[in-house]
Amino acid sequence: MKVTILVPFFNEEEMIVKTHQAIMAAIQPLSHYEFELLYVDDGSTDQTLDLMREIAGGNSEVHYLSFSRNFGKEAGMLAGLEHASGDCVIIMDGDLQNPPYLIHEMLAKFEEGYDVVNAKRTREGDKRSTRLFAQAFYQVANRLMDVQLTDGISDFRLLSRQAVDAIVSLQEYNRFSKGIFSWIGFKETVIDYPNEQREAGQTKWSFKKSLNYGLDGILSFSNKPLRMIFILGMVCIAIAVLYLLWLFINYLRHPDLAVSGYFTTIFSVVLFGGVQLVSIGVLGEYIGKIFYEVKRRPHYLIKESNFKKRGK
Repeated sequence: MKVTILVPFFNEEEMIVKTHQAIMAAIQPLSHYEFELLYVDDGSTDQTLDLMREIAGGNSEVHYLSFSRNFGKEAGMLAGLEHASGDCVIIMDGDLQNPPYLIHEMLAKFEEGYDVVNAKRTREGDKRSTRLFAQAFYQVANRLMDVQLTDGISDFRLLSRQAVDAIVSLQEYNRFSKGIFSWIGFKETVIDYPNEQREAGQTKWSFKKSLNYGLDGILSFSNKPLRMIFILGMVCIAIAVLYLLWLFINYLRHPDLAVSGYFTTIFSVVLFGGVQLVSIGVLGEYIGKIFYEVKRRPHYLIKESNFKKRGK
């Protein structure tokens, strides 16, 4: 049976050799499997690609792809899945926070008949702010989205060939793999593992980038924000009607009491102006996604690969 190990890299010159060595050490005892190591360079600007070439030059089982620029991790994973030839694919990060020693356990679960083997890490060692943000995001996301996400489960997982083909068939431009992995279904299980710290280099996921990624995921898998706009509009109408009713009743009870037009005007402008801005913002996000979707641009462009040289 052939197993593809897919690892996207972006500016990981300090980690790529260590990651490759750790993977090789983990798969060496698994001689009854045929392994393909598929490394994707996501437009790195350091020495990552040079080191990738060196690794591939001395290892016949190593294939690599290099993008013309940085297209993002989502594009890197999609490219790897589209080029993978294994009966199953294991997706890992290139910083060794996804421990290669779990490969053996994942394959054991795959042999038991699971199409998807998820790896779930603990939050021990994370900053308190990171844990709180993650908990809040998953609570909100699971209320809004049409799929369910689990805190601690990242892209680190094993996918059967059937699951890979299903994912590749979903060619939407705005990709949110966490949601796609959940949406396809199939028989799945979870493996727990302790939190691993990055050995070298810097994380590429800032708070802003993580927040944008989460918002993109919610908008990609839910139309509830649009429904919330409708509900918000109805609430505002109800508030306005109740306010006018209160003014009318107050006028009947106290006909000599003047109604402050200034307060009424300011209240109306602020309330309805805020609602309109929020509504336009949400609609704009959805329209923006449609704009990129209808262009049908490729998810990535490959400037270099060693697949041809190896006859694939």
